[in-house]
Amino acid sequence: MLLAEDLDPAPIIDEILELAGDIRVPVKRIARTALEAQARSEAPQGVIAHAAPLPEADLDVLCRRGANGRPPFLLALDGITDPQNVGALLRTADGAGVSGVILPRHRSAHISPTTAKVAAGAVEHLDMALVGGLPAALTRARELGVWVVGLDEGGDTSLFDLGVADQPVVLVLGAEGSGLGRLTRARCDVVAAIPLQGHLPSLNVAAAGALACFEVARRRAPTDSGR
Repeated sequence: MLLAEDLDPAPIIDEILELAGDIRVPVKRIARTALEAQARSEAPQGVIAHAAPLPEADLDVLCRRGANGRPPFLLALDGITDPQNVGALLRTADGAGVSGVILPRHRSAHISPTTAKVAAGAVEHLDMALVGGLPAALTRARELGVWVVGLDEGGDTSLFDLGVADQPVVLVLGAEGSGLGRLTRARCDVVAAIPLQGHLPSLNVAAAGALACFEVARRRAPTDSGR
């Protein structure tokens, strides 16, 4: 771990140093300019910790029931390139009890300093699979018995009438503006819409994703009552 030499004394710095000492992480003080040159964010705030890369989960494993016997509840992101939205969705996924996240390797925001910061620690607790193509991954999920539910303003089913929410399910969210890709939509067993009462046709993808994730979580509550 690196600390800038000119850091002012503060309780949070004392806490960081204490935690580092408890787990035997070496701490090195360097010039702020040298620290900022190594930072991958615009505001490192005088502290940098190096960590191992996040492990990649296997899609087939995510599609199986967990050790607790609960059916998988997955979230797939289709072409969402805004790291702020991806980070917010990951934070929501953790809160709603999502068991795994599917991210395409291309045309999608991945785990970056911005994403991790907005996710507020959720990236450390979610199993995430990076896949070459989302349509192929969804086809594989269906083969493994997982219902694929797309969320789109043009859906023919209300999100609140989603009958498969308590089954093995992957909830698919599309990009801002364009929504679900054509091939992705074709792999969906159900395309659900959020019934809106106002003048705007859709919600921000992070807001829509939060509503959808917690609606699925609500419907799964009897199964997950032992959590």
